[in-house]
Amino acid sequence: MKNLKELIMEEQNNVAMMPRIGDMAPDFTAITTKGNIKLSEFAKDKWIVMFSHPADFTPVCTTEMSGFAERKSEFDALNTELLGLSIDSIHSHLAWVNNVKEKTGVYFDFPIIADLDMKVSKLYGMLQPNEHETAAVRAVFFIDPAKKIRLIMYYPLNVGRNMDEIIRVLEALQTSDKYKVAMPLNWKKGDKVIVPPPKTLDEMNDRMNDDSCERIDFYLCKKDLN
Repeated sequence: MKNLKELIMEEQNNVAMMPRIGDMAPDFTAITTKGNIKLSEFAKDKWIVMFSHPADFTPVCTTEMSGFAERKSEFDALNTELLGLSIDSIHSHLAWVNNVKEKTGVYFDFPIIADLDMKVSKLYGMLQPNEHETAAVRAVFFIDPAKKIRLIMYYPLNVGRNMDEIIRVLEALQTSDKYKVAMPLNWKKGDKVIVPPPKTLDEMNDRMNDDSCERIDFYLCKKDLN
């Protein structure tokens, strides 16, 4: 039996292994409903939204996967590939995709990883023992074209994700990269963005005389991107 020190060290090692914002996305090869993929070679020059669900043929997961499928054209327009995952076999995935299409008309037209050996789930910290030992939590990883992790979301097994929020933060990340700006509370596409604060006294003085943006103070200024 492990002593307390060993358990603490093990937990610290597990936490340290979980990918974090700013890390390069850990590479892997996997079987999917669209054939075998290698992450480092998947979706060249595109963003990736990779998301896990606890199990096929379950109610909340069916609503979520349908949500991704129904709004796939919006992800396409944002130069983004979808990549699903659960700890189920490829045969279970295929049967589930076919079942949902037959019952609802919604087709999961994106790859879903069959992670039976839990390799990818463990690699990305999707298995969280205090929630469930063998079912992946509802994780979402936003990966940019350089294969860097830019944002991570975790949801428990009993709470579905918000598709509007997933698309909102994807648009925010892409807009921030393109225009070198930040996003205020509740920002959505078309809203004003935050101009980076000045870094020198000269820049601060220039900012105080700049009427091209909505200035609250020298450190907080907003502007339209139009």
